[in-house]
Amino acid sequence: MDLLSRREHSEYELRRKLEHKGFAVDAVKRVLDRLQERQWQSDERFAASFFRQRVEQGYGPLRIRMEMSQKGLSDIEIETVFAESAPDWRELAKERYQRRFARTARFKQLEPKEKAKRQRFLAQRGFTAEQVYAAISAAEDDDEVAVF
Repeated sequence: MDLLSRREHSEYELRRKLEHKGFAVDAVKRVLDRLQERQWQSDERFAASFFRQRVEQGYGPLRIRMEMSQKGLSDIEIETVFAESAPDWRELAKERYQRRFARTARFKQLEPKEKAKRQRFLAQRGFTAEQVYAAISAAEDDDEVAVF
């Protein structure tokens, strides 16, 4: 109960933590079944909460999918959350880019090494190549409008 009082956990996380503490596998299974019956643990609720949190932190779809999979969520649960509440990923990538590089030189004026660094920044946060290029292009367009 102490684990669930702090934040939502996936069934996989709880099972792993309880087994690591030395509880028998069959006892862990019974406890998890009971928690789910009482709706104290729900992978669907965990998935929605985790998704919201990671989007608010500025992560892209590739990274969020990977992390959700590592938390033991099924592909169906992941796809359901993405279908129900996916933001505009390009806009999110653009906001992230602008927040990180707002006070630096424009992308077109940069050396290739610095351009690659900026692209990697968004890629490492989990945005697709298409989203990275669209975000940088949109951010540059916004800068041009702001100058005039």
